[in-house]
Amino acid sequence: MQQVIKPALLGCLVSMAIAGCASNEANTGGAASSSSEALAQSAQCLQWDGQPVTVDVSESFEEGTAVKDFYSGQMSTVYQGKVTFTPSPESGGLLLLESVGKKADEFSWDSASVYFVMTDRFYNGNPDNDNSYGRTKDGKNEIGTFHGGDIAGLSKKLDYIEDLGINAIWITAPYEQIRGWVGGGMRGDFKHYGYHGYYVQDYTVMDQNMGTAEEFKQFVDDAHARGIRVVMDIVMNHTGYATLSDMQEFGFGATQEYDVPIENYLGKKWTDWTPGKGETWHSFNDYIDYGDRNEWVKWWGPDWVRTDISGYPNPGPSDFEMSLAYLPDFKTESDKVVGLPPFYKNKADTKAVEIPGATVRDYLVTWLSDWVREYGIDGFRADTVKHVEPEAWQALKLASSKAFAEWKQNNPDKVLDDNDFWMTGEFWGQGLNNSRLFDAGFDSLIDFTYQTDLAKKGMNCLSNMQDGYQRYADVLGKRDGKVLSYVSSHDTKLAFGTISKDLEQQKQLGSAFLLMPTAVQVYYGDESAREKGPRSSDKHQATRSDMNWDQLNDEQRLAVHNHWQKLLQFRKRHQAVGSGEHKQLNSAPYVFERRKGEDAVVVVYVGQQAK
Repeated sequence: MQQVIKPALLGCLVSMAIAGCASNEANTGGAASSSSEALAQSAQCLQWDGQPVTVDVSESFEEGTAVKDFYSGQMSTVYQGKVTFTPSPESGGLLLLESVGKKADEFSWDSASVYFVMTDRFYNGNPDNDNSYGRTKDGKNEIGTFHGGDIAGLSKKLDYIEDLGINAIWITAPYEQIRGWVGGGMRGDFKHYGYHGYYVQDYTVMDQNMGTAEEFKQFVDDAHARGIRVVMDIVMNHTGYATLSDMQEFGFGATQEYDVPIENYLGKKWTDWTPGKGETWHSFNDYIDYGDRNEWVKWWGPDWVRTDISGYPNPGPSDFEMSLAYLPDFKTESDKVVGLPPFYKNKADTKAVEIPGATVRDYLVTWLSDWVREYGIDGFRADTVKHVEPEAWQALKLASSKAFAEWKQNNPDKVLDDNDFWMTGEFWGQGLNNSRLFDAGFDSLIDFTYQTDLAKKGMNCLSNMQDGYQRYADVLGKRDGKVLSYVSSHDTKLAFGTISKDLEQQKQLGSAFLLMPTAVQVYYGDESAREKGPRSSDKHQATRSDMNWDQLNDEQRLAVHNHWQKLLQFRKRHQAVGSGEHKQLNSAPYVFERRKGEDAVVVVYVGQQAK
């Protein structure tokens, strides 16, 4: 017996109010009509009986149009406004309907599918660089050590990323991090290197664990050749910590005075120190004299940063002047002309040169935009944006846009399209609400609220997403500032094991997430149900486990991957999925249309197949 689905007679006007939003913009959509409320409330998560499904698509496709279910590959011709399909058993009850012969849309940042890769944890393409600068393993759980992933590894996996349906890849910062380690977590229970790219030491050179400049150039070129844009994670708020390795190598800072040489305590190579009985990885600080002003000003210097070390201005109480997690805070607000950081004089490999008349902000903007000018980076994901003045972000956007235009002019054979340089940012807690940062160079902001407010609802039943889909589409359709939604994050939690509890739920989670009318950020391994890493006193470290390549040989894991892949490929073909107008056509089973310009797609959810 066939199910016949009739389109709703009334459109669904859903309130755009979002609890907790800091701006009133998200609350200007008007109240939901009683008819639309009834329509939404009538939605039920049905079970599909396995029979063919007839759908009224007269509002979306003209009579006689050949329509394809992208998921299964089946085709049907619109007759009397209807088409009939049998959902693929692997689809979880989904039909993804498009016009046959529809060419894939051009790329748009508004509907991008961005693959976020923690480079060190993804794939090891060159084991020869694994222990650069004398970095070592800890011989235990390796929670905060370098694992070997690098730029060469990213290049080797570009085919995988392209086949997945990704059109932009966000990589962790490739520039040099602190060479040594600090104590990790509140308890100092692991050795913590800057494997994640947030402990910058020198913006002008590649971190050797990541690879060489030649490898990076090849990676960007190879990504572009596959139609994949490259987004680079950047920090402009803070430097990395002082480490024993960097103190010894670059001649800054001071150790405590003892009756015997400090090597009796730290060893010939200070960075080889390990905690003794009753000590933790934090205990290395006991051997450092942070009160020796004359020696510590040889580091970044008081004109560059504020930090709780003698000879430096103290951090302030405001977001712009605070020391985040005790990291030295760049003085991006200062109008004082500065030279290079003092310790760069002892750093033979730096490419930094003095810029006459430059402030701290000028140096940072120049160094970061040079990556765009040299390699053709397509965008930045900016970290900790609330802690840097909007004027600094605006300056970075302008300089990077100019650099991108110069790169295009100098490399006409490598230009993908006429898109401008793109910038998204991490403002902790940001959701769908408007932000002043959209006027400070940001095209987009990371959306924290999808994971907390919608992910579980959509996983349990796709029709639960109607209000959320309508709200996001309505709000974002009326403004230039967009959002980048995620379901897993290196700063919060992995979806698998916390939101989804099994592989089937991870598939359903993907359905709801990847059909969002926003740009989406897929965290590496979302598509393969990557599991958390070892526990520590810093719970976020567990979200940065190694990519689970071996598990993709498992049939059930591969089924999760294939489901995410199908949805991502559908998104890639149609801007309408990620940035089109949303219209509910029916509630039970759940049917909606996304439309952008002349392109329309229809998504049908008939429920999970009854067992």
